[in-house]
Amino acid sequence: MCVTSCEEDILRRLPPLTAIEAFVQVARLGSVKAAAEELALSSPALSRRIQALERFVGRRLFERRHQAMALNQEGEQLLARIAPALDALGEAIGTATGENALQRLRLGVLPLFASQRLMGRLPDLKRRHPDLHLDIDTASHALARLGDGIDAAIVLAREIEPTLYSQRLGDCRVVPIAARTLAVSGAPLRKPDQLTDATILLHRDMPETFSSWRDAIGLPDLEPAAIDHFDSGQLMLEAAAGGLGVAFMLDLHLEGANDPRLISPFDYDVASPYSYWFACRRSALSYQPVRLFHDWLIADKRQPERAAA
Repeated sequence: MCVTSCEEDILRRLPPLTAIEAFVQVARLGSVKAAAEELALSSPALSRRIQALERFVGRRLFERRHQAMALNQEGEQLLARIAPALDALGEAIGTATGENALQRLRLGVLPLFASQRLMGRLPDLKRRHPDLHLDIDTASHALARLGDGIDAAIVLAREIEPTLYSQRLGDCRVVPIAARTLAVSGAPLRKPDQLTDATILLHRDMPETFSSWRDAIGLPDLEPAAIDHFDSGQLMLEAAAGGLGVAFMLDLHLEGANDPRLISPFDYDVASPYSYWFACRRSALSYQPVRLFHDWLIADKRQPERAAA
């Protein structure tokens, strides 16, 4: 099939694809050095490609910072406009070469998040991307294993180190969770000061949930009878349901449990210092399975609040 004169004219009006590739990598990684390593180029060579694109479009696309580059408004607009076209181009090339036959993402995820908030929504991901397959890894220390066994992770943390790409998956609240029938010293649990005679259940990944909660409600000196630690959110919920103590977890955990045995005995609105995060190495965003899952997950996060809790 011959290239028409119209197609030739379009090609003449496009910048070199190498310059666009450099632009996208720097935008996603935030660093000329990191993008150069990803593309197997020297930093000066990659910088020249960025400068060539900026000359082509007639404007600056980045704000230059010490050892970093951030998209300015013009750069954000350009990336938003060309990203769908680049994804479509990648799909087309993948189809032509047979690379789209199977795409696999190795995802590290916490068991409770997986059971409460992920597994029920995966059929939607499968409908949207039938060739995308997930290997689910629920082992601990997911962030430390990025690039070494897993491609991306969903973790619970206060913050993510800036060397990684991350997106917070919404705001969370700290809530006490107890058995509906729990009694402390023979009396139904109704007031926070009763916790001095109760056992508090804490997750090892969220050690400050109770102290944050008591500070926020104005009882910084409140000390429980004992504190028991768990490394499993599901076991914490079972322990609370069995009357073994009061679990301090997230509102999403209580809602996701949908367990009639469990209640939150006190009505306080306390922001959690911990949130769920999506995280990966910055270079992993150029890997299509990571990008497809990321875009689906973030788009789902932007749906009306609690729609998928």
